[in-house]
Amino acid sequence: MGSNQQQLQEPWMLENGGNNIKGLSKETKHGRTAHNMSSSSLRKKSSLTLVSKIRCGLLRNLVANFQEVILGTKLSILFPAIPVAIFAQCYGLGRSWIFALSLLGLTPLAERVSFLTEQVAFFTGPTVGGLLNATCGNVTELIIAIFALMSGQVAVVKYSLLGSILSNLLLVLGTSLFCGGIANIGDEQKYDRRQADVNSLMLLLALLCHLLPLLFGINGASTSLTKYSSLHLSRASSIVMLIAYFVYLIFQLFTHRKLFEAEEDDEVGENGSEEEAVIGCWSAVSWLIGMTVIIALLSEYVVATIQEASDSWGLSVSFLSIILLPIVGNAAEHAGAIIFAFKNKLDITLGVALGSSTQIAMFVVPLCVIVAWIAGVEMDLNLNLLETGSLALAIIATSFTLQDGTSHYMKGFILLLCYIVIGACFFVQRSPLNQAHVTSISLKPAINGVLSA
Repeated sequence: MGSNQQQLQEPWMLENGGNNIKGLSKETKHGRTAHNMSSSSLRKKSSLTLVSKIRCGLLRNLVANFQEVILGTKLSILFPAIPVAIFAQCYGLGRSWIFALSLLGLTPLAERVSFLTEQVAFFTGPTVGGLLNATCGNVTELIIAIFALMSGQVAVVKYSLLGSILSNLLLVLGTSLFCGGIANIGDEQKYDRRQADVNSLMLLLALLCHLLPLLFGINGASTSLTKYSSLHLSRASSIVMLIAYFVYLIFQLFTHRKLFEAEEDDEVGENGSEEEAVIGCWSAVSWLIGMTVIIALLSEYVVATIQEASDSWGLSVSFLSIILLPIVGNAAEHAGAIIFAFKNKLDITLGVALGSSTQIAMFVVPLCVIVAWIAGVEMDLNLNLLETGSLALAIIATSFTLQDGTSHYMKGFILLLCYIVIGACFFVQRSPLNQAHVTSISLKPAINGVLSA
């Protein structure tokens, strides 16, 4: 059996110029982020017994890669949704079905991207792996946002990114703290609040950048003047946010790296063995490129069919974008965070929830504003009053929840209730997609009347 395992490993070990993978795995083990640890909870051990009997080395390598990448996750049952969605699109089947199938297909792809970036990190080291994770951690949201921008659906971009932040802060963190508190009701749950403090400060900066364009529009003299002033302010704020995120990466990956390194799980693998790379570096890069292309294709389907799905299901586009898209698109990462909360490993849970929120708020959102600027699309940071208020309350509630470094189920329960109320608000909301700055316009007469009185 040992000779068969060695025979199976030869192709991808030769691909990387030797068999020094063990040393790299030890180095990478101490630099794994919470996102990698969270996604690893949904992976399953692949049996190489049948694969090792294939005589052709190239074919054996291809089958082994397929088994590790496609079948090596507990979400592999959702992969058939991808060809079905493509078939439905090619043959013009129901648009709402294309939307639903595309969302289901994006779920395992998001988890596999995290797996592949970790595989690349085994060969490049933890620093490059951390940069890859920072870039690809929310690639699904970024690609959906770019396709929506290119089709002129700026409201969908704002809604979907806002929904990702709200779901991470309230739904994921709330569910994790609630379930973790119930499962460990006799133990005091503690975590390192230093990481939470840094992420909370970053989120407050993002809130300021969203709040100022809204207040600028309310306080302005006329809509024609404040529209372009708000746009210029948003673009300047986006540049500041990207600079802040770049410094945050230096803080996270270099100067204060130990604050963000996830505590290694006691059950590393099913046999308790040290985790190592299972595919080669170039194989991982090839799979990563291929899955990114598929994510782009499915994201295009989601953007193109969201309005038809809204009409067919009787749900508003804002509800689908803010509530449904983030829940389904990040289901794998969210499930991993909850699993580690059950194990009383809240540092990993906080790293997933707060890390994803910070990445979206400080990197994906300002990057979309810059991309829209380059493409000639007018996108600002004004989310309107209802959306900005929901974001502010979510960030403030999360900051208060995490201020003392301890947790219990009541904290998670309150965060969950906040998410349910916000979700109900967008469920009953009915506003057209092209309704921009309506809140700002309608508030001005009321404010002027109060001031004159």
